[in-house]
This record gives sequence, structure tokens and C-alpha cells, in this order.
Amino acid sequence: MQREYRKWKSPTLGREMEMLVFGKEGTPVLIFPTEHGRFFEWEDNGVMDAVDEQIEMGYNQFFLVDSLDSESFLNKDVDPYTRLMRENQYQMYIKDEVLPFIEERNTNPFVMTAGTGLGAYHAMVFGLKYPKLIDKILAISGYYDINVHLDGFKDDNSYYNNPIEFVPNLHNQQILRDISTIDIRLLSYLNDPNRDATEKMSEILWLKFIDHEHYVWEKETNNPWTLISSMFQENLF
Repeated sequence: MQREYRKWKSPTLGREMEMLVFGKEGTPVLIFPTEHGRFFEWEDNGVMDAVDEQIEMGYNQFFLVDSLDSESFLNKDVDPYTRLMRENQYQMYIKDEVLPFIEERNTNPFVMTAGTGLGAYHAMVFGLKYPKLIDKILAISGYYDINVHLDGFKDDNSYYNNPIEFVPNLHNQQILRDISTIDIRLLSYLNDPNRDATEKMSEILWLKFIDHEHYVWEKETNNPWTLISSMFQENLF
């Protein structure tokens, strides 16, 4: 399996950021870790082994980025406004540094985002805010109300980073059409603690006539990673 480790000093974030790249060609997939994970989380939990065929056959190239949640949403040592500013910087890092890096390495213009937990939020919110840059979203066991990390704080930054708030109020038809071009897949399982959150996000998308798939895996587990590999692999196509 072709595996490459990359690290660079991000001018957007003012710190070094790390990444793993699996494969050398195929549809690029940008993977976000969970709220407590790092860039190697999906590899450590066996997901990359499960998609070995996609890598070896050149069907997909995977870019596993690092999280900044410990400096943004999960950083209780700073006020909510500062948390949101760091999240905005993280999104700019993805937009201005990671996506250009992917474009340099891969000529396929079709880009997917994927994640689970807070990683699913990142995969979803980035696609919703920049729909012309993303073609497919795989959001597994995610939650999309970011107010749980903001201690009741509200401003424009919290609003535009919270899909359950800003999507219902989208009225610009061009933006809605752009979002509707994305292949959005909301995935959960029977005893998923985020199942209700996933269903709520699905309902909001339907209210705006945004076509998508909402699928509940007919299995239960106490270790989500035992299902994520299969859910992820089957929805790559």
C-alpha cells in the first residue's frame, strides 16, 4: 500500500500541520478525524486496510488531515468567539492549502470529504459553505449543531458555522442549486448516539429540497469503527 507522510508550516494557522496520503491516483477523498483524533486515526482503526483495493487499483487517493478541534471547539481555555475564529482559520487552511495540495497531486476534479463524529461535521460544513469545491460528502455518525461547544454564545460566526441554523434560512437559489449538485450521504447505525442528529440534518436538507441519501445501517455496535470501514467503503462509489 502506497503511504506518504507530509508536514508543512501552515501560514494560515501559524503552526505545523501533518497529513497522510494513501494511493497515487483515483478520486481524491479528504478525511477529517473525530473530535479527539489525529491524522492517523482512520489508519489506526483499520479503515485504510479496508479500502486497500481502492488504493492499489487506483480507484481512490486518500488525504487524511489533522484536526484542530483542541484549539477551536474543544478549547475551554478560551472564549467561544476565539474558538470560532480558530475554526474559521482551519476552514481556510483546508480551502487555501489542503485543496491546492490535492490538486497538485491529483488531476481528478471530483473531490470527496468524509468524517465521523465532529469529523462528519467538518466534512459537511465545508461542503455546504463551499459547494463548488466539493462533489460528494460522506458524513458518518455526525452531529451538526455546534452550539454544544459554544456555551450559549451567538453571533454571525456561530450562525454560519452551524448547519442546522444557516441551512434552513438559505434562500439564494444559486447557492441551493450548487449544494444540490453534491452527492450528500448521511450515515448512521441502529444504536448510533448521533442518530437523531443525523436524522435532523436530513430533515433540514429535505426542507430546502436538497436531494441526499440518509441511510441507517441495520446493525448495532459498541465500537463504531467496526462498522465505519464497511459504511465508508460501500459509499465511496
